[in-house]
Amino acid sequence: MEQKLRRGSLCVQAGYKAKNGEPIELPIIQSTTFKYDDSDEMAKLFDLEKEGYFYTRLQNPTNDAVAAKIAALEGGVGAVLTSSGQAANFYAVFNICEAGDHIVTSNEIYGGTFNLFGVTLKKLGIECTFVSPEASEEEIQAAFRPNTKALFGETISNPGCAVLDIEKFARIAHRNGVPLIVDNTFATPINCRPFEWGADIVTHSTTKYMDGMATQVGGCVVDSGNFDWLAHAEKFPGLCTPDESYHGLTYVKAFGKMGFTTKLVAQLMRDLGSIPAPQNSFLLNLGLQTLHLRMAQHCKNAQKVAEFLHDNEKVAWVHYCGLPDDKAYALGQKYLPNGSCGVIAFGLKGTRETAIKWMDSLEMINIVTHVADARTCVLHPASHTHRQLSDEQLRAAGVAPDLIRLSVGIEDVEDILDDIRQALDKI
Repeated sequence: MEQKLRRGSLCVQAGYKAKNGEPIELPIIQSTTFKYDDSDEMAKLFDLEKEGYFYTRLQNPTNDAVAAKIAALEGGVGAVLTSSGQAANFYAVFNICEAGDHIVTSNEIYGGTFNLFGVTLKKLGIECTFVSPEASEEEIQAAFRPNTKALFGETISNPGCAVLDIEKFARIAHRNGVPLIVDNTFATPINCRPFEWGADIVTHSTTKYMDGMATQVGGCVVDSGNFDWLAHAEKFPGLCTPDESYHGLTYVKAFGKMGFTTKLVAQLMRDLGSIPAPQNSFLLNLGLQTLHLRMAQHCKNAQKVAEFLHDNEKVAWVHYCGLPDDKAYALGQKYLPNGSCGVIAFGLKGTRETAIKWMDSLEMINIVTHVADARTCVLHPASHTHRQLSDEQLRAAGVAPDLIRLSVGIEDVEDILDDIRQALDKI
């Protein structure tokens, strides 16, 4: 019987196993296409009657090995890598939605995803209703319509650091016959596996903790294999009725639990092509090998920084679920008992200019758009990532205008604290 590996071992070993005389490190198959001696053999690949590779826009051995590792870490049946986290969220939704459909989502999500769902999907004919994740089940239920096809949320919201009640969202989604899609970027499968709490599909921006070194942009869609699409066939014709653009194939009948990911590749990747380069997947795999070690250090450092900020007289408020008086503490203890992530949201007493002056006074900590990196990074969303939103829109998206997003890295925590302290002394 094959040994069942724990998460730390999966980070290192899953997805690729070298055979006798083969390279121990996952090879980069940097080729657009793959040769066959027999024309009929290639025809069977195009008909999805045989597994194999013929064009990297659809499948590539390097990409597939890394996708398999992430699927193993999340406990899913299959996964597909994408060119970015934004592409992953778009593909996860668009794989089951079309013009005339509707989704419901937590309003405490990344600004780019908020815009994707609220603006761009609307241009494609897909409507979105935003709800507070803290709302009652009855209030969230009221947002559903007969044409609703999915419920979406983030395990830990970016940048507000709210913790999603996954079980509550899963109950509501399944009561309405739709899947729960959870973006698990900040928690990573090291600290939370949403499938264990009822989620059906998980997405990631692999650009963040999974990479950990700011070397590549990427995303991933993971399917649990648990959602019964055929039980709700009238809601999901794309999966449950013949696809005339692919020889009349019905994905969930032909591929069972792999129907969702097969359709995503055979249809969406075929037509839209948001693939990662094999080189990027190779770099991502290097990051994954130390994910379990880095997440522990991120959480250890962030807890100390959050406690320091919590007790500092110049700090107006702090959101970090590791703090006992944080509103998300109980949810954090339930879903993230071993730690959440390295990201802290807080505000300083004063004006928007106070936050900017503090940031400009930092010496070691980097002001960057990026987050969830080995280096400690900081950002003021209202001035940077969310600057297109008014103060009213910011609050609707769960982002306070004075919010500072501090992504605590894996440096020596005393050096991080020293830099925060000396910058506070200058405001």
